[in-house]
Amino acid sequence: MKRNLILLLTTIASASFAVPAKADTVNARCEYYPNGQSKATVSMSCKFSQRQGNISIEWADGIRNEFTPTGSSPGNFVDQRGGAVYRQSGLGDKGQIFKLPSGLVYVYWSTASTTIRPAPAAPRGISTLKASSANAQINVRSQPTVNSSSPSYGVPGDKVTVLQCVQNKDTPGSDLNWCKVQFVQSKSIGWVRSDFILFAE
Repeated sequence: MKRNLILLLTTIASASFAVPAKADTVNARCEYYPNGQSKATVSMSCKFSQRQGNISIEWADGIRNEFTPTGSSPGNFVDQRGGAVYRQSGLGDKGQIFKLPSGLVYVYWSTASTTIRPAPAAPRGISTLKASSANAQINVRSQPTVNSSSPSYGVPGDKVTVLQCVQNKDTPGSDLNWCKVQFVQSKSIGWVRSDFILFAE
């Protein structure tokens, strides 16, 4: 009986050591930039986890961000308070950027400090279309890609509400996003590339 118990305990111990480490949790470095600021007010080590699309960021001071996927477009989440969160491009394979209602969270896979400046503040309130020429016609597309139809256009100065943003997949490694906007005056809705939008603070 004693021998059988020892064998059982040995088997359980062996099985425990055979469980692989969770590949979806990594040590990282996180920085927080409040809206309208170009300097991080918080910079510390963190743990980044992603499971079945749900994202968790656990800061070294115990604060935790939880993002749950929402809608049909990838990169759109809600936080634990129900606020809209967008995953933005800009770091490539060096990490990820998340736009929260209050600011930007940068997650760097390298745990070393970094001095990379944040991307421009993302959508809040009423934004404005922009272009290099005052007479330009800005394509408003049916889908977030240049390969989709452009049933209408906007002009520089048009006021829009940004509904959501997704990563630009037309050009690999692009720092741009596509944003779904609603025109304040006409109420029409379509997709505009982020370099044609002056985002509201």
